[in-house]
Order: sequence, then C-alpha cells, then structure tokens
Amino acid sequence: MRWEGREQSTNVEDRRGMAMAAGGLIGGGGIGTIVLMLIMMFLGANPQQLMEQVGQQQEQDATRVRLAPENDPDAPLVEFVSVVMKDTEDVWAKLFREQLGSRYQEPKLVLFKGEVRSACGQATAAVGPFYCPGDSNVYLDFDFFRELKKRFQAPGDFAMAYVIAHEVGHHVQNQLGLSAKIQGMQNRAGEVERNQLSVRLELQADYLAGVWAKHAQETKQILEAGDIGEAMNAATQIGDDKITGGRVRKEKFTHGTSQQRKKWYAAGLASGDLQGMMKPFEVEFDAL
Repeated sequence: MRWEGREQSTNVEDRRGMAMAAGGLIGGGGIGTIVLMLIMMFLGANPQQLMEQVGQQQEQDATRVRLAPENDPDAPLVEFVSVVMKDTEDVWAKLFREQLGSRYQEPKLVLFKGEVRSACGQATAAVGPFYCPGDSNVYLDFDFFRELKKRFQAPGDFAMAYVIAHEVGHHVQNQLGLSAKIQGMQNRAGEVERNQLSVRLELQADYLAGVWAKHAQETKQILEAGDIGEAMNAATQIGDDKITGGRVRKEKFTHGTSQQRKKWYAAGLASGDLQGMMKPFEVEFDAL
C-alpha cells in the first residue's frame, strides 16, 4: 500500500501511554479518595459528585499521558493508521455526499495498550479491534496487528488497512441507523437469530470495507501489487470457522465463515456501490 509521506488524520487519539494502577489511574483514586469521601459524608456532602469529578479528571489525565515519540517503536504504525483513517474520511465524505446526499461524521481512532475504557465499557486487547457506537470511536491495540501476522498468517499493510476499514464500516452502519435497528431486533430474538443478525452486520461491514478500497484506489491510487490478496487472506483467516477450527457449530458464529467474509469484501470491492450494502441481509443465512 502506498502510504508513506501522505496526509494523516487528526482524529487519532493515542492512549497507549495511559498509566494504570490497581486503584485506577495514577494521580487519582486510591486511599486519599476514600478518606475524602468519608469526610464529605460526615459533613453532609454528596460523595457521588466527588466520584464524578475524579472520573472526569482521570479521563483528562488519560489523554495527556503519551509515549514519547523518540521512545516509541510503533511510531511507523501510528503514522500508517493515521494515513488509513484519513483515506477513510475522504472516501466516506465523498460517498455520503454523492450517493446519500448527507454529511459524513468522522469517527475517532483510539490507540490503546492492554485495556481501555470506552462508552461501551471496559475492554481488553483480547477482544481485538472494535467499534463503540456509544462514542463513535474505533479502538485498536497494535498487538492485534502482530497477532494478525503471526497467529493468523495474514501479513501485509493492506491486511491491516482492511481491519481498520471494517471497523470504520461499523461506524457507517451506526451513522445510517442500521446498528440501532439490528440491536433492537436482536433484543427481541433468540440466540440463533441474534447470532445470524450479528453475522449479517459483520458481513455488511466487510462489504463496506471493500467499497472503501475501490474508491480509495480510484481517487488516490493507494494499491500496490498483492494488496488485494493481503486483504482477502486476512478476511479468510479471521472467519469464525477458521478461528475455531471447526469446533464451534455454525449457529454459534457471530462474524461469518471465511468464505462469507471473503465473498462480501469482494462484492463491495467489485461494485463500490452503497446501494448493495443491504444484500448480506437479503440473502438467506444458510445460502451465504
């Protein structure tokens, strides 16, 4: 992928240097907070106000603590994901304007290490990259890229770009109101149907990642030889059947099989048309 030296997004927040302690962020909480709460209760004040203030201060401190650039071995990755995010912003702004007649609201990419707090709750790196509709943020720990290369045998910069584009696809779904609609349907459904709806939502995000790749190539000429193969391989390697090694029944799948994920990424790449994004929902589950 041609990304070196290109324009970067301003919507990347680096929380990898956030210092954590057993009682919370360093500089807040702990014994001092407990003592202060007891004093406030004795004086008749509301301790909840203190906890809210502490939480706000912790969030502010978290955004201020950074890894020094000169000590950051992942500095090239920071630049890379910033360039990819800028590409997604430009492509989706254009498609929303031209195909939907609306304005694209840019998400933020939050980089973290180990664990992170989002509007969707506390999460660890074990969950992999994820999108939180509550704060419109994409969350990413660089260790997943290393896992993608070593454990999943899916190396390459465009494999990483596919992962980011997939999560941004969830943001597109959220902005169009699809995420909330599917969530409502899942709340009224049984386990099997909930999982099938989740699979469709994930396959649609793969389709949208393909749409992005097509338009990014047309407008910015980002692709190099082998890039599409890298993305296709990544989609294949992280299919539910591949990850579980066939040990989990199909009804338990939540993201789709390797074949499904590759199929819908390829469909979006071929068409580049947002009008086709509902096809993963229109096709019968057993026929996918």
